[in-house]
Formats: sequence, C-alpha cells, structure tokens
Amino acid sequence: MSWSTTAAGHEDRGEPRHEVFHRTSATGPDGGRITVVIVNVSGGGLMARCIDMLEVGDRIDILLPVLGSVKAQIRWSLGGRIGCQFDRPVPTHLYFPFLSALRGT
Repeated sequence: MSWSTTAAGHEDRGEPRHEVFHRTSATGPDGGRITVVIVNVSGGGLMARCIDMLEVGDRIDILLPVLGSVKAQIRWSLGGRIGCQFDRPVPTHLYFPFLSALRGT
C-alpha cells in the first residue's frame, strides 16, 4: 500500500477502498484470538473494528474468505479501529472473488 498525506492532511492510500461488513477472527501478536469486523478492503490491506488493544507495528494473522489465513501488520490504531497492511497484496485474479465473499454475494 502506498500511503501519503496531502497538503490538507488527508491520507491518500493510492488504492480504491471497498466497503464491506464481515465478521472474522485473527490471531494477535500474543497468540490469542481476536474478533474483528472488517469495514473496508483494498488489494493491499483493510480497516476493521476491534475491541482488543493492538499497537502500531503489531503483526496479526487474519482469517479471510477465499484467501485463508493472511499475515498483516497494524499500520494505525484509533478508537477501536485498526488499519492493516497485508504482507502480500491480494493476487489480482482473487480480488473480486474475495470481495464478493466478504460482501456475502
């Protein structure tokens, strides 16, 4: 994911985001189970709601439809939301099946 900040202070992630609502689980940095609700995705990462305290730089394994267990790094954490960057981008040929599965369509 390529993130930069514009002059107005808004983040420009360089990738389109797709809104979803998908409950899943992840394994946290301590090996414990975490419940998350994914609210948007791109080929390079996701934003989720999570009640567990995760810090920038933490690494998680998140269970995703079509893709299975995916390793990601927490890039930001604020008010019960986290932004994650996947270690490997979603392969182009799998992105739309992945997105459809997240949306339940």
